[in-house]
Amino acid sequence: MLVLLGSCRYYSLERKLDPINKEWLDEVGYIITSEEKRMFLDLPKAEKEEFKDNFWERRDPDPVTEVNEFKEGYYNRIEDANELFLGETRAGYLTDRGRIYILFGPPMDRLRTSGNYEGKCQETWYYGGFPVVFIDEYCTGRYTLITYDLTGISSFNLQYMHELNKAQDEAMQTIVSHSSFLNFSFEVKISVAQSDLVAGLVQLEIPLIEVWFKEKEGLMYTVIDLQIEIWDAGDHLVWGHQDAIEILTNEDELQENENLKYSTAIPFEIKEGIEGLHVGENRVFVTLTNTTGETSLRKVRAFRFK
Repeated sequence: MLVLLGSCRYYSLERKLDPINKEWLDEVGYIITSEEKRMFLDLPKAEKEEFKDNFWERRDPDPVTEVNEFKEGYYNRIEDANELFLGETRAGYLTDRGRIYILFGPPMDRLRTSGNYEGKCQETWYYGGFPVVFIDEYCTGRYTLITYDLTGISSFNLQYMHELNKAQDEAMQTIVSHSSFLNFSFEVKISVAQSDLVAGLVQLEIPLIEVWFKEKEGLMYTVIDLQIEIWDAGDHLVWGHQDAIEILTNEDELQENENLKYSTAIPFEIKEGIEGLHVGENRVFVTLTNTTGETSLRKVRAFRFK
């Protein structure tokens, strides 16, 4: 039930996207991870452009150059797909042929049949010895990918799904990781929810095994920049907090206890502009930046008053 409610919430958020952000989400649909998609949908509209910039930066194979080769190649294939696969009542990159073109690139060979033995139009693309088959049921120009072999429609060929899923997975794993991600967890606990006051705690836990340290006087030391934002259901920022967390430990302590965590609780009180907090789903964003190694991670939790 919880999974179903979460899915419905994100479905609703996606439907409410403005045309520009909806188009961007459609364009990157083949390579965006489920976690990235949820984060994008949760973000206030004012922060979505920054998310897009970071999305492509994480996939830049050579950040030193001015050109992001991955982004450029991806949009070039979208442009090609839009020109090649017209007439299907939707943009070319959203068609079945467009999807394969974007994931696999141009086929090594392409065979077109005006009418097969069943009177259907057919296209077969070859990538080495692997055929990808599209069928146009009524020869109207609308091709659908089929996942069956060429010898008999009744014989299901799992190789199709394996290869397609493999290509999709590889496309989603294009994030270039120059250093390990900082990880953490947090909870929001509301203690007061009145018409003139909302108060509570943001409880934060950071596994130290996920933190990058530097040596300082024989100890392991780092500073983690913390940013917390609370946004109401109408996308208005109603409370914010910034802090620098100093963490000091030693190597022996970490080796003896891999589950060692840094824990803290940040109180908040909101007295002005809180009307929007009582009318729908609110969100709390927590961003941590490990200044040693310059790794950063942003997470979000939703809450509403009963």
